[in-house]
Amino acid sequence: MAAVDYHGQTTLITGASAGLGAEFARRLATRGSDLVLVARRRERLEELAAELRARHRIQVHVVEMDLATDNPGQALAERMERLGVRVTSVINNAGFAGFGPFHQADPVRLRQEIAVDVTAVADISRAFIEQLRTAGRGVLVNVASMAAYQPNPRMAVYGATKAFVLSLTEALWEESRGTGLRVLALSPGATRTEFFDVAGTEQAAGGTRLASPADVVRTALTALDRRNPPPSVIAGRMNRVMAFLARRLATRRQVIRAIGRLTAEGA
Repeated sequence: MAAVDYHGQTTLITGASAGLGAEFARRLATRGSDLVLVARRRERLEELAAELRARHRIQVHVVEMDLATDNPGQALAERMERLGVRVTSVINNAGFAGFGPFHQADPVRLRQEIAVDVTAVADISRAFIEQLRTAGRGVLVNVASMAAYQPNPRMAVYGATKAFVLSLTEALWEESRGTGLRVLALSPGATRTEFFDVAGTEQAAGGTRLASPADVVRTALTALDRRNPPPSVIAGRMNRVMAFLARRLATRRQVIRAIGRLTAEGA
């Protein structure tokens, strides 16, 4: 495979109002893709859309949507049909986390977290993957996390949702081989976005250095441009080292205790 040619493509990006989603939008606009920007904050989406239309002369559609609602994939597919837009690439970036002991978590908030981080990713992937496979020249990127690689005390549900995303996406990578569709699970570590504002504390970063959205997105696009793209990629050399050590050189008990110490109060 050669590098991805985004000219003539339309890429749907969830969580596009800020952070990694907005960075993906800017980078893909630079490479010629039309865009569908999806998030709850319409004003931010419209500002970004206006910027990208003016700078790159591309088509940008804005969809205000809460992905915690039922059937987001079907709703987006129907919206695209009404607009006459054929999506050729999808980036499932939307997600959020709570922080704190599981037994103290708000049950409503937990259901919303699972709906956005798990259900919406699977639902949107299913709604569009057949036409992505038919187009055979685009990408399906699902944003997982370093949290996918081990249990995460005080972010127990978030870690579990990202393990789901990683496993699902790697399976879709195998199922999509030979179709021309490039499938990738992207696992960032702690990144300089609004993630920690939503989580309520930077303690969720475990004291690690925050990466820039530009570096994380560059990692994903570089992986997708390889002649033989991998099923998943971890952003950041130190994160890759930590994932290797967790899987190969430590027991499960040791890994869980270590993560628990990093996220403990006062860490």
